[in-house]
Amino acid sequence: MKQTPPDTLEIGAILADAGFSSLAGQILGRMGSLIVRIADNPDTIRIAQKLRYDVFYTELGAQKSQNTILEERDSDHYDAICDHLVVYDTSISGGEAEQLVGTYRLMRSDMLAAGHTFYSAGEYEITKLLERKPGLQFLELGRSCVKPEYRSKRTVELLWQGIWSYCRQHRIEVMFGCASFHGTVPEAHALPLSFLHHNCRADAEWDVRALEQHYRSMDIVPQEAINPKVALFSMPPLIKGYLRLGAMIGDGAVVDHQFGTTDVLIVLPVERISSRYINYYGAEADRFV
Repeated sequence: MKQTPPDTLEIGAILADAGFSSLAGQILGRMGSLIVRIADNPDTIRIAQKLRYDVFYTELGAQKSQNTILEERDSDHYDAICDHLVVYDTSISGGEAEQLVGTYRLMRSDMLAAGHTFYSAGEYEITKLLERKPGLQFLELGRSCVKPEYRSKRTVELLWQGIWSYCRQHRIEVMFGCASFHGTVPEAHALPLSFLHHNCRADAEWDVRALEQHYRSMDIVPQEAINPKVALFSMPPLIKGYLRLGAMIGDGAVVDHQFGTTDVLIVLPVERISSRYINYYGAEADRFV
């Protein structure tokens, strides 16, 4: 259930709090005319929410609440405590609303007030993972979206430049979050889901199971019947990008009827990221942090 978003003054007050990212407003990456940074004011967050609305609701057909229809923004109570990574195309004339072409929502474990938990905990047993790994700094990645004409490898790499700069600054040790297949019938994605189940499952140290009431098996096709090339070809680019970095997949899929998706849980300890990507993104991060 969506909750009424905080007003501009509330967002502004939280952004001004000393616990928020010291990277707010700073450029974290650049590729040609594209730049990525952390939102540093309520208006930018509202523009990012409008982009999310355009992608999730208008383009992909998520179910709209009354507030969503009135506001024409995708928003919830987590937005006020999260950092918002935003991508701009500086070659576009006009204001910020025209230039902002992509966004990612970032929530660190030290942003959570006592007794509160991450967004993904509504689908997966995140609390159990946190209890097994006390003292680690977790980062939840979510609400990723990019304008259709910017859905390219270059934009994805720029987003990861920004994320890696952010991780370096905040000493993130584990990244995680839900990634989605379009549609609410897991069997329609039997091949890629089964590939993830058989080949990419998290080991016992990092495994996280879907909540029992939401659990849908990903073991749909026997391993011997899976063509890996076909499975990877039919997988969403975001999930393939996570796998390249060394991510693992949690136990079970979850159907999100509001957003019209079938979700899987991504778990990525920073120590598992391959040296190839550490060197690549680390070199870029050194330029901006």
